[in-house]
Amino acid sequence: MTGVALAEELLLLAYDDETGKATMPRISLDLGMAAAVLVELALAGRIAYADGNLAVIDSTPTGEPVADDVLARMAADTPHSPSSWVQRLRHGLRDRILGDLCGRGVVRDVDETELGFIHVHRYPVADASVEADIRQRLAAALTSGQLPDERTAALATLVAVLRMEPALRLSGSAADEAGKRLAEIATGAGFSGTVSLDDSVVRPSISLVIAALGQAVDAALGKRRGED
Repeated sequence: MTGVALAEELLLLAYDDETGKATMPRISLDLGMAAAVLVELALAGRIAYADGNLAVIDSTPTGEPVADDVLARMAADTPHSPSSWVQRLRHGLRDRILGDLCGRGVVRDVDETELGFIHVHRYPVADASVEADIRQRLAAALTSGQLPDERTAALATLVAVLRMEPALRLSGSAADEAGKRLAEIATGAGFSGTVSLDDSVVRPSISLVIAALGQAVDAALGKRRGED
């Protein structure tokens, strides 16, 4: 596995390039990044769904540090349901990924002090080329009418479930059609959150992770609305 991980792509889309702040509820982003790591491992053939749980079927490292840490954790633990893994993995994941992106010079850590003693970190973009490539891939997927590659389809599916269409910075008819096209991509790739009866363990595994993510986001946002 090489290049930018799915969880990193989600985070870069979710953070404002100039302010370095998240533009969506952080609980949703944390859940989304946890699901993204699981999707990454499923695409790489490292985990699969069986008997109600996600389990490691190949513990060979992928070469992506965050995914490999999660893979080792899953291999050392008992199998858990997709919903359980999404919740278990979300804690601390954002800070780890931000740290890795800072280390690679993709974003920079701006440490500011508010009220004289509260430290606030912002992460404005430092190398815009990485995010530009992500946005270009998604834009092509939304406008081509063709099914994109698996990784781009997985990213599009995650964006749809997390309701991140505003983060795509589209305008006019493209913005109006974004949600519909994202859903079409998810369905066409077999990642839509429903399990199809095929011979592959990859798509059912990813679909169940996506379904678990959708439920977790709905529950988290519903709780926040109830507390407001």
